[in-house]
Amino acid sequence: MKVFSTSYNQNLYDLAIFLLRLTVGCFMITHGLGKLDMLMEGGVIEFADPLGVGAKASLTLTVFSELICSFLLIMGFATRLACVPLIITMLIIIFNVHISDDFSRKELPGLYLSIYILLLVVGGGRFSVDRLIGGRKKKINY
Repeated sequence: MKVFSTSYNQNLYDLAIFLLRLTVGCFMITHGLGKLDMLMEGGVIEFADPLGVGAKASLTLTVFSELICSFLLIMGFATRLACVPLIITMLIIIFNVHISDDFSRKELPGLYLSIYILLLVVGGGRFSVDRLIGGRKKKINY
């Protein structure tokens, strides 16, 4: 019985990584678009400043993370590098912005954080620009 098997199908693995990148990237872009609107409106910006760089700079960094890095994830371009700002953003949201809130406010950024850490570890997979640039992954025989 294969219920407890730890083997996997490489094609399904790569498809799952692609679908995960596509889904999490599209979902995060929706968060970034709202913040981009705030940034483009001008005027006084009221936004959390956990790094002490100013509300506008914090908002700009968040927009970069949530829009640009999410787009890179969708494309599978510099996947591991694109995960770093997203991981930092989620850590700030969990441990600074929502530190005194209920678990329900930390749950979504926690899920995003878990996914970004996974993508940092496994990379973009076969269906990515990274694969086109980096070439075929070498098989390791144990």
